[in-house]
Amino acid sequence: MPATATFPIFDALSLRREFPILNQQINGKPLAFLDSAASSQKPRRVIDCLEDYYRRYNANVHRGIYKLSEEATFAYERARGKVAKFIGAASPREVIFTRNTTEAINLVANAWGGANIRAGDRILLTVMEHHSNIVPWQMLAQRTGAKLDYIGIDGQGRLVLDDLDRLLTERTKIVALTHQSNVLGTINPVRLIAERAHACGALVLLDAAQSVPHMAVNVAELDADFLAFSGHKMCGPTGIGALWGRRNILEAMPPFLGGGSMINLVELEQSTYADVPSRFEAGTPAIGEAIALGETVDFLNSVGMETIYHHEHELLCYALDRLLVVPGLIIHGPNTLEERGATIAFSLEGVHPHDVAAVLDSEGIAVRAGHHCAQPLHRILDVPATTRASFYLYNIPEEADRLAVGLEKVRKLFA
Repeated sequence: MPATATFPIFDALSLRREFPILNQQINGKPLAFLDSAASSQKPRRVIDCLEDYYRRYNANVHRGIYKLSEEATFAYERARGKVAKFIGAASPREVIFTRNTTEAINLVANAWGGANIRAGDRILLTVMEHHSNIVPWQMLAQRTGAKLDYIGIDGQGRLVLDDLDRLLTERTKIVALTHQSNVLGTINPVRLIAERAHACGALVLLDAAQSVPHMAVNVAELDADFLAFSGHKMCGPTGIGALWGRRNILEAMPPFLGGGSMINLVELEQSTYADVPSRFEAGTPAIGEAIALGETVDFLNSVGMETIYHHEHELLCYALDRLLVVPGLIIHGPNTLEERGATIAFSLEGVHPHDVAAVLDSEGIAVRAGHHCAQPLHRILDVPATTRASFYLYNIPEEADRLAVGLEKVRKLFA
């Protein structure tokens, strides 16, 4: 386990002033927000950007031949370009705006899966997946007669890659896995898995909801075929996310939803469909949210993704140092810090996670308690639920100190 970290990597205290919500007290204590894995807080410039759209140039995009619509269209498509560059996409046309990671995965499972998966085919997942990367594939398998396979984990919450030779066969059509576990914090070796999957002719979908906000992500380097993530976990608004896909694959996929914007020609008997990405963006999109997501990308770039990653890594080291001395505390996930992000799920002996979270809330500390939309993983861990503290760029060492002190209070209350 880690040696004590040194601070600061950057001026986190100054950065915190950019987040209005953090300047408040909860139960008479300064807010320590440690639930960014569920949804992050938003900097002032992102909030202002969203408000500016609604105040100044609120209009529908792509078809209005007037100034407000043209301005909205320009900002909307400029945001797509920012997102594409942020993840290393070859073209903005490879980026589809969705509501969130969940919708992006469902889009692939329905549009690509419906056209390519047949009875007897295999879909390979991992046991550490969020429900959003399990349920859509279960539904596809039930519709088509395909079968699901799962990569297991070892005692430290790392994928058992020795099973790949057995699990990857000529019937495996897609491998869908998380880049970073939302419970264990495990950062998976996705490029290695992608190489093995491609050698068998399978595609790879990456759930990057927990990685894109916290580290530099480049789709070309990861060698995936699809990548999905959400704006609200990366300092952006809710209701906006993105799916990246290789352009040749996207162009071969049928639409996910039918309606306005996604068509080329509509006749009474049949329709033809627009090119990508419009083909997958039926109806009026979340225009303001997409524009604000572009502003979010600018904000994260201004801080620097490498800077964010190293700050969180140092904070993770420090937090683990503080938590490991708490008697009865079990931390789930890898012992090797290079294999995990700044998410710590733990169990406190004899205390239900909901009680832990309630006591911490009385101290102004916001953490998550439950199964974190990963029930199969918790069954494997043999715990009904865990408490999770997740750190982001605006967190500071003092909040890890307060978490450790709060857990000592929990122990005393439930001794």
